[in-house]
Amino acid sequence: MSKLKIWLNAARLRTLPLSISGIIVGTGLANFYGYKDSIIFLLSLFTTVGFQITSNFANDYGDGVKGTDNEERIGPKRVLQSGLLTRNELKKGIYISIFINIVLVLSLVFYAFGVENWHFILLFLFLGGLSIWAAIKYTVGQSAYGYRGLGDIFVFLFFGLLSVLGTLFLYAKFVTLQSVLPAISIGALSTGVLNLNNLRDCISDKKASKNTVVVKLGYQKGKIYHYLLLFIAMLGMSVFAILNYIELWSFLPLIAFLPLAIHFKNVVVAKEPISLDPELKKLALTTFLMAILFYICYNYFL
Repeated sequence: MSKLKIWLNAARLRTLPLSISGIIVGTGLANFYGYKDSIIFLLSLFTTVGFQITSNFANDYGDGVKGTDNEERIGPKRVLQSGLLTRNELKKGIYISIFINIVLVLSLVFYAFGVENWHFILLFLFLGGLSIWAAIKYTVGQSAYGYRGLGDIFVFLFFGLLSVLGTLFLYAKFVTLQSVLPAISIGALSTGVLNLNNLRDCISDKKASKNTVVVKLGYQKGKIYHYLLLFIAMLGMSVFAILNYIELWSFLPLIAFLPLAIHFKNVVVAKEPISLDPELKKLALTTFLMAILFYICYNYFL
């Protein structure tokens, strides 16, 4: 395998559609409120992709060093676990990706706010730094929060609230109370993807002392928690559509919840963690579909 393919494998490109879903929804909200800017959209996408790749590198490194990624792991093999990259090579990759993230964050905030809005710049530089920290500390270090059952909270906050509301603010310089609803939906679905991952890996995680929410709750209660996340996501998007009803197009994003009914059934009948592995991709792509439908709905039809 070439070095390029190895690094692409470490970047885990399949995770990127989920990571940019919040940016797409936030942009759809901004367009709905009358604000458009293609440069902000592109820079937001690149910045979020950069954060996700840094997180993937760090996750590979952290779980590899701690021994969580081993022969018992059900999911795809990681590059450190497989010996495709050394610790030093992966660590250098993390440093380079952090540098790229810093450049992207600086470009985004200075373009969006201009030098005169220094208070907004400082706020978003802080949030950008916090995002980089969160991407790394999920699995890296003795105090990695992913090993203490806090990953769900961080995913909900960063993939949901910060991603959607932060993107809206970059365009409009304000957020609305109603805009919190689709942010909650994206956050709940993103947390659902993490929860599925933890349900799948619950046995190996428990052995490695990775105390995720599923490890703490147990497999069956972890599935109930998953159903709750799906319900919260549907409720948030439904209420937003009702509050902003103009015509039937307002409910277009809810079409994405139709395949989730099949996903729900598959999770219910899953008796073994390994059977949940195919559902990860389905839920991530369904979240991305909902974001695309939201953008189309509130950019073109309403």
